[in-house]
Amino acid sequence: MIKENLKEIKKNDPKVIRGWVMYDWANSVYQLTIASAVFPIFYNQATKAAYHGPTVSFFGHPAINTVLYSWAIAAAYLIVGLFSPIFSSIADYTGRRKTFMKVFTFIGAISCGLLYFFNGHNVEWGIIFFALGTIGYGGSLVFYNSFLPVIADPEYHDSISARGYSMGYLGGVILLVINLIIILFPAWFGISDPQLPAKISFLSVCVWWLGFAHLTFRRLPKYTFGHEKEGNPIFNGYRELRKVYVQVKKSFELKIYLLAFFFLMMGILTVMFMAATYGEKQLGLKETVLIPVILVIQLVGMLGATLFSKLSARIGNIRALMISIGIWIFICLGVLFVTNAIGFVIVAFFVGLVMGGSQSLARSTFSKMIPETIDHTSFFSFYDVTEKFATVAGTFSFGIIEALTGSMKYSVIAIIGFFIVGYLFLVVLRWRLIESYMRNSIDGAISMVRQRRNNGNKN
Repeated sequence: MIKENLKEIKKNDPKVIRGWVMYDWANSVYQLTIASAVFPIFYNQATKAAYHGPTVSFFGHPAINTVLYSWAIAAAYLIVGLFSPIFSSIADYTGRRKTFMKVFTFIGAISCGLLYFFNGHNVEWGIIFFALGTIGYGGSLVFYNSFLPVIADPEYHDSISARGYSMGYLGGVILLVINLIIILFPAWFGISDPQLPAKISFLSVCVWWLGFAHLTFRRLPKYTFGHEKEGNPIFNGYRELRKVYVQVKKSFELKIYLLAFFFLMMGILTVMFMAATYGEKQLGLKETVLIPVILVIQLVGMLGATLFSKLSARIGNIRALMISIGIWIFICLGVLFVTNAIGFVIVAFFVGLVMGGSQSLARSTFSKMIPETIDHTSFFSFYDVTEKFATVAGTFSFGIIEALTGSMKYSVIAIIGFFIVGYLFLVVLRWRLIESYMRNSIDGAISMVRQRRNNGNKN
């Protein structure tokens, strides 16, 4: 039962939607500065300088620095994937999804700030707080995404989701440009320590993320949907999650979509997390090339999210997603033949074009496929857990393949395989939807003929 004292949430409220979109602006600085651009480059360079090579010591155990980095991502998302279902179920039970979102935001932002004290020698400090920052980021998105069907009707999900990603890219770019100026021209600011500019960027992520997230928390409803049931909310949360699992299990279309989404995210998120590392280690590119290139990806990503939103309106979400996966496959094939900065820039342009559109469409497509329910967070938990485990599988496999072969190119070949499998699942889903549409059309026509016949007999 919904709480009687719960204020009814007005859907499609422009102020609430702007507040929701603002969280993409707030948290995307983590994805860009910490996960994609500054920290991975700084981590590689600092650890190589400290240990005079790629092999580092992690709690006394030798490890390749890039493999350890990719496994830190996998471990962080594994933790989020394992615990977010119970947290999201409790959020549905109590109606306090915004509270959980705040907690994960605080963990993520503060952890990014604490990376200021990482210098290359203290590998454990860098890996632990990078992982905690990733946990905070991934955990907050579970509750952030689940607000979309609460605050807006399905026909607006595509455009609002695209707005969120576009705002995220723009916010991330603005902060990265500021940090890039400090990194490239430290003398302008009287900085002589070569590590200090990057460390300042880590602090800036903390301040930006917490500051702008506050605007989101002011606009989003304090309570959403809750259940008045007796007993421990943890066990009741598991009970609610079980109900959602049963519903997902009964829906062939939802199951196939989540499988396709799993392999799609294995590819996309691994590319996002490992692109700068690949450029720095495999191609020998410096931060003066890598960071501007990642900026280009973000700017093109804003355009890509809008273009794919318009494309999905014309040809449908599933076909638009299939097109995006096809582009991803050709991008990864191109990476295998890139040997210099120019080739890397060309590939990066197409990555930006398709990256935002793929993620935005994936989120809005799922929001349209879930049944009418008040348990939005539990349904989005399945979506987010799928994404988290896809990240675990993708980044872990990337690291293990590099460790076994000594080359990141073999890891890229594996990513191509992920995209192909995801594409095939979408083919199955599209044919199933076409079959259902034709069957319903035929049934509708037969019903109409029968009705006319009955009316004729009456007359």
